[in-house]
Amino acid sequence: MALFSKKCVPYWSRLFLWLVAYSLILVGSVVIFQYHREKQFKAEELNARLQQINSEILDDIDAGIPVEQSCSNHSVGGLRVSVINSAGRVIYDNSLDSLPSVNHQNREEIARAIAVGSGYSVRRLSQSTGSSYFYSARRGKDGIVVRTAIPYSVSLSSLLKADYGFLWVIGGITLIMCVLGYIATRKIGHHISRLREFAANAERGEPVYDARPFSHDELGDISAHIVRLYASLQQAIAERDREHQATLREQEDKVRLKKQLTNNINHELKTPVASIRVCLETLMTYPNLEESKRQDFMKRCLANCDRLSNLLNDVSTITRIDEGSQTIERRPVDLAKIIATVVDDMTPLAQNKGVTIANNTHGAMPLNGNASLLESVFVNLINNALSYSGGNRIEIVGGTDSDGMIRLSFSDNGCGVDPTHLPHLFERFYRIDKGRSRAAGGTGLGLSIVKNSIQVHQGEIHISNQPSGGLRFDILLPSLQ
Repeated sequence: MALFSKKCVPYWSRLFLWLVAYSLILVGSVVIFQYHREKQFKAEELNARLQQINSEILDDIDAGIPVEQSCSNHSVGGLRVSVINSAGRVIYDNSLDSLPSVNHQNREEIARAIAVGSGYSVRRLSQSTGSSYFYSARRGKDGIVVRTAIPYSVSLSSLLKADYGFLWVIGGITLIMCVLGYIATRKIGHHISRLREFAANAERGEPVYDARPFSHDELGDISAHIVRLYASLQQAIAERDREHQATLREQEDKVRLKKQLTNNINHELKTPVASIRVCLETLMTYPNLEESKRQDFMKRCLANCDRLSNLLNDVSTITRIDEGSQTIERRPVDLAKIIATVVDDMTPLAQNKGVTIANNTHGAMPLNGNASLLESVFVNLINNALSYSGGNRIEIVGGTDSDGMIRLSFSDNGCGVDPTHLPHLFERFYRIDKGRSRAAGGTGLGLSIVKNSIQVHQGEIHISNQPSGGLRFDILLPSLQ
């Protein structure tokens, strides 16, 4: 057995043996198919001749000619003619002295003639004569069936046999194919041996001195594939280096963003802290200050404390998203209920500013998310519209589409913003009017929190000016449906 192992038998020899086996299977299949096809063709040709006689006898019967006379008129030497009525009884048979009483409706050729009009049986033993026949039957009017039969003799058997001449042709072609296959596989084996040696040397990093070109065929493609493997390896190394550099840049960007955030926070903290310090120093310096002025300074201190609290809360949210977006707890929630709760909570504040909030969402909007982050999205959007839009109506529209996506639009009918500011509105601490933003108590982080919270939920948000005025935020989130 070891002599025939893959290591001992050359590849070209195994390939040649597979080719021979394939050729033999192909030839065998063609021979079997052709034999049955030709035999069936000859049987159908003989049946067509007998069917012609059957049709002529049926025409004579329809014309009123007696069955015996019609059968004698169309009789051929050795031809057996039978007539069967609709009940399956033989009413005439030119080869029998006495008619059989057996019902013939279950005979193969007669049953098929009754069913589809005609039928034949290649070789069947007659129970009446004890001989084998080739039967051909045709149904006429009133269910009468005329059946002709030829004895299945040596001559008929030879007639129905397939012509084996084509086998010699196929055999010769197969032999030529094997010879050509032997030559081709031997040549392939030589090239494969060279290619294997080349690949082994290249794998070990050894210099390749065999510079003879390979053939321009599939083997050449194999050689090109090896070259592509080297190129892929080099590309993979280069990609690894690029990813490493990208990771380093990402880390540097994170460090830069942290420094920028720290600097911005430091800058944002200075103003309220300085204001609180001035108010407290004034109160301490002038203990007998008028009550109305004391109350004014204390209100300023409280307002700046609120601003500091909002800033710290927003910074905490941003830091939470940046540092732990993958660890933020998510669970199935209904965004429609979250929006309804936020709208209910913010409605009194909006009414005090003369703004109407219209919640026109429809149906449930289930998704896998964090309720507090999703709530912060719409709280910040509403606060932003109340503080800066200058409009009197906020509208939230949307629901879950048939494609399993939640689509929402948040819009106001205010003044909008200059198009040059639109690309920067989601940046941290970006303000269009810094003085007005600080006066309104904004931290400059609200819209950044909105965008980051949407991205944490694998969603998208886009901002645009409406033709009729005001800002429009389009939100797309994946649904659980």
